Amino acid sequence: MKRNRREFLKLAGITTASVIGATSGLTMAEASGSGEAKHKAILAKNQKALTAKRWGMVIDTTKLQTASDIEPIISACHKIHNVPEMTNKNHEIKWIWEEEFKHVFAEQEHELVNERLRHLPFLVLCNHCKNPPCVRACPTNATFQTKEGIVMMDFHRCIGCRFCMAACPYGSRSFNFQDPRPFIKETNKEFPTRMKGVVEKCNLCAERLAVGKLPFCVEASNGAIIFGDLDDPQSEIREVLNTNYTIRRKPALGTGPSIYYIV
Repeated sequence: MKRNRREFLKLAGITTASVIGATSGLTMAEASGSGEAKHKAILAKNQKALTAKRWGMVIDTTKLQTASDIEPIISACHKIHNVPEMTNKNHEIKWIWEEEFKHVFAEQEHELVNERLRHLPFLVLCNHCKNPPCVRACPTNATFQTKEGIVMMDFHRCIGCRFCMAACPYGSRSFNFQDPRPFIKETNKEFPTRMKGVVEKCNLCAERLAVGKLPFCVEASNGAIIFGDLDDPQSEIREVLNTNYTIRRKPALGTGPSIYYIV
């Protein structure tokens, strides 16, 4: 029996809603709503959920000096979120990765930049901007921002137009040019896999925050990554920002990155 695209998407949506409802305790009405509505419903139903007015992160580069310091953090994130290891580097999928100073802070690169910074490996991920251009560019609301400032993806709404990728000035999004599932060594059944034609990126471990846990990268960093509420003057992250010099990526663009780096 043949099905047209509209019928297929309708069926896929119903199936997805059923799965989400079953795994998160949501009703069918809640699970079939927008990504933002589903996120709010999950938080409302879990008393252990960690909440904030605006989540942010500080990466202390003085504690992450080598690639071996960074690798466990990347591995922890990619393993739990079913990020595939593509054999074709042009199809590489990255949620969090390593870059050089000249690529991360191109506007601050110059011939006399400090040697330590020049050769230091920097952790890079989605900046979860306060004013995210990717959200405005998405025509289907597949990319959305939660009230806590997390920029998330609803994989089932993504139509693969890649407008969000064009709008992101940080290169923080990846596109599945081929089915990623055969390239996942060990699938984590508690987190959804994606399919060909879908954009994906770091979600700041929203699924862990919803059950009272910190992001995996924070736990794996041994204190090198500080996570907390940027809008809470009494929070640890604000104390760290008040007592250290930090920089952000391309702040002049007005996107308001929520990821800070101690240099």
